[in-house]
Amino acid sequence: MVASLLSIHQSTPYPILSNRPEGSICFSGARNVSFQLKKPSFFLNSAVSTVNNCDISPKVERFWEWLKDEGVVSAKTPVKPGAVPEGLGLIATRDISRNEVILEVPKKFWINSDTVAASEIGRICSDQKPWVSISLFLLMEKLKGEDSKWSNYLDTLPQVTNSTIYWSEEELHEIQGTQLLGTTRGVKAYVENEFERIKEEIILPNKQLFPQPPTVDDFYWAFGMLRSMAFPRPSLTMVPFADLINHSAKVDTEDHAHEVRGPGLFSRDYLYQIRSPLAVKAGDQVFIQYGLDKSNADMALDYGFIDSRGDRDAFTLTLELSESDKFYDNKLDIAESNGLGETAHFDIKYGQPFPPGMLQYLRLIALGGTDAFLLEALYINSLWELLELPISRDNEELICRVIRNTCKSTLSSYHTTIEEDEKLLLEGNLSPRMEIAVGIRRGEKRVLQQIDDIFKGREMELDLLEYYQERRLKSVGVVGEQGEIIFWETR
Repeated sequence: MVASLLSIHQSTPYPILSNRPEGSICFSGARNVSFQLKKPSFFLNSAVSTVNNCDISPKVERFWEWLKDEGVVSAKTPVKPGAVPEGLGLIATRDISRNEVILEVPKKFWINSDTVAASEIGRICSDQKPWVSISLFLLMEKLKGEDSKWSNYLDTLPQVTNSTIYWSEEELHEIQGTQLLGTTRGVKAYVENEFERIKEEIILPNKQLFPQPPTVDDFYWAFGMLRSMAFPRPSLTMVPFADLINHSAKVDTEDHAHEVRGPGLFSRDYLYQIRSPLAVKAGDQVFIQYGLDKSNADMALDYGFIDSRGDRDAFTLTLELSESDKFYDNKLDIAESNGLGETAHFDIKYGQPFPPGMLQYLRLIALGGTDAFLLEALYINSLWELLELPISRDNEELICRVIRNTCKSTLSSYHTTIEEDEKLLLEGNLSPRMEIAVGIRRGEKRVLQQIDDIFKGREMELDLLEYYQERRLKSVGVVGEQGEIIFWETR
């Protein structure tokens, strides 16, 4: 039966890892983890930030003096560190115009794989993943204390952020049922496994480099700092001073960070340059955009805050071709020829249309029975285009039933309702992490409810939809536009 090929299972496969359980259609919490533009922020981020006039900490003052001494900043630099609602940010010292350069950091102050390669641990980290080697470098330099050339910078880094990787079990309970919970646990398990591996391969055999062996908590700290503060271009790189800039929903472009050549015709040095995407008044905070395509779950995991934009609320629908489907090979060929595969992930955002290809992939998976003739060679080249529209009542009804049942099942796994979450947000007085938790679970549920409403409406229209056979008959002139049969007269 075709229905058996559309059985649904709940799963939250670990991100970063490639393993996924088998199934035909599943709603899954897994997302491929990659480092994007990530900066620190510590509270629920708002579109407007009021600068706090209180003094910055002595550690930040020492960091600023170090930047001056090294020539990274000068009296002409139009921004400086300041205390802001997000924790620490960059404040305009004068009016700044849109697209004006606000800072440039020379390459010798970047921390990336090249920095590690030139350090004491470069030889033993040469075959490690970039994030692992940089994390070990941060730990080694932090253990040196004031003897490290990076101490003034490392001292400004927080011990934790509100990223969900730092949450307690009690706090994680507040995101029970969410995809973010599965993703968070997957990331933590992955980091712990990597730590156990490098402890045996690198840390313990090289005690002279790590006289105080770092713990898994230390490794979490380094991973979290790298995840929240590293720039992705041209490679995974931490850029002191540049990483003080915070995110704002007001910014609608990501084109603000660039690697440029230093001044002078024959300069071989590179600078990390940031331009302000907005015009800023003196005394106001300067912002950038951390990623227009990031969901609130991404923001919570990476930085420890969520955005006010409604379309940040998202749910990832994972669709899979079942190997038990007797048409598996045919369907896989069609999926692959259209840029998909055995498994496809579709990020559905609140208030936005379904992602391109999602309905086609669903109809492909559900294809069977009397519709199976469309998998024959005669139709293969045109099938993906045909799947843009309903194929048959049975095919469309099956899709609606399975998706709606999954939405209802998934919604029942949360321990609160949308209404209860909205009441909590309206009442306020929530801790930053609780505000994130409530916002995340409400957001996922809003998207699930939206999906269910769309397919509920589709179910009600099943008798009104035009299906493939009717379209085909119209195209050859056997049926008229109103569905009437056309009789041909003989001469």
